Parts: sequence; structure tokens; C-alpha cells
Amino acid sequence: MKKPYIRKYTQITDFTVWIVDGNYIRRHIDKQFTNFGQYHRFNYIPDHEFWIDREYSGDESLFFISHMLVEHRLMAQGKSFDEAFEKADLVERSERKKSRLFRSVSKIKKISVLINKIHKRLIKKYSQGKLKVWMVDGELVRDLFYIDFTEGGHDKVYKFIPENEVWIDDDLSPSERKYVLLHELYERNLMCIGWPYYVDVKESLDTRGNLLKTAHGAASALEYHFRHNPKDIEKRLLEEVKKSNNFYLHFKPENKD
Repeated sequence: MKKPYIRKYTQITDFTVWIVDGNYIRRHIDKQFTNFGQYHRFNYIPDHEFWIDREYSGDESLFFISHMLVEHRLMAQGKSFDEAFEKADLVERSERKKSRLFRSVSKIKKISVLINKIHKRLIKKYSQGKLKVWMVDGELVRDLFYIDFTEGGHDKVYKFIPENEVWIDDDLSPSERKYVLLHELYERNLMCIGWPYYVDVKESLDTRGNLLKTAHGAASALEYHFRHNPKDIEKRLLEEVKKSNNFYLHFKPENKD
């Protein structure tokens, strides 16, 4: 058994569920692979296999399996990915609401209290000036705010993230956290100077298909570069942190109401 397989998780009817090395996949096979996947979405996954990235905090495997069972069935029937994904999200969300973690916070109405529960650890090295970088409880983010939250995010994309904050999912492998943080910082800085996050129309593709005129496309390209050339990533991270604080001084913070 070769990479990216780590271990067999379970067998569900005709489907074999594998725990896989997502870091290896993102580095060598597909940089867009996130928490889980199945054949009709990622054609390098054998049919009747479900892949789940190795988790580093909690266990959301059953939620992901519920999602993939619906997504695979509908796409096998000829439904579009978007339609299948939307319906699978509904099933996954229903399963999440039954969890002990969700029930423990579901009655909390005050957003600031929920944010405090989501915050796990301030990453002080990169939290300078107004900028705050937090390790967060990714499962709670998916339960409460955005079911498709993966790896990281920031306030310029997600309205539920407080102003001047960047979040890193605690479920992400420690060896990947700097790459994702660089992506989020660079993307955020580009958006501060007016770059769009993403557009549907393809424009200025590089050789790997990245949209260089969008913040997400350019950040993906930068992340890809440093995943394969990590030598100076620390220097670049600190440069992006410094830029973030310079933008705060020169641009009026957005009103998020």
C-alpha cells in the first residue's frame, strides 16, 4: 500500500473509506484537495473509495461520509457537482446538529461568546499590531458558520471572522500551517488593495490554471510555490504580516454591518 493511503477506516456497503495523507495529495497530486473526496469529484480517487484527510483535532469522519454518500449517488445519476454538493451539504448539516459538540453551543446566541469558544490559541509570532492570527476549532466553524470552511480564512472573505483576524483550522496538519497562513495573508493583502477574491470568468491563467488577477488565484500560486520551495517561507510570512499592518494604517477598516 503506497501513499497517499494511511489506513483503512471502515467499509460501508460497496465503499471503502480510507484515511489519507492530505499533505501528500496537495503537494504531489492535487493542491485543491481539502478534507475529503470521492471519485466523481476527484477522478484520481478510485470509484467506490472515499478519501478522508487525516484529522489532527476531533473526528468529523462520519459527517464527511454522510456527505460523500449523497454526493457520489447523485453525481453517478448524472446530477451536476453543484447540485449534488448542495444536497450533500444539507445532509451533512443535519448530522452535525446531532453531535454533542453542536448541542453544547447551540443555545449560545451572543456572537462574541461563540467566537471565544472557536478561538483556541493566538499565534503570537504573526499577531502584530492590529493583525491577529488564531488557531481555531475548525469543527465548530463548520458546525456554526460555514460547513465548507477548510484550512483557513480571514475577515475579508468571511463575514463571521472578526475584523483584522486570520484563522487557521486546527484540523490542518502542523506541517502545512505555514503554507496556508501565507496563502491567507497574501490573499487578504491583495484584497485590501482592491483585488477581487474570485471571479467565474477565466482570465490570465498561468501554466497551472491559477487566476493571477484574483486574490485567491494568486495566493494559490504562491502557496504552491512555497510548498515546493519552502526555504524562505518564514521571511515571506513576516513580510506579509508587515504589509497587513501597513494597510491598516493607510486604509480605513471596512464596516462589516
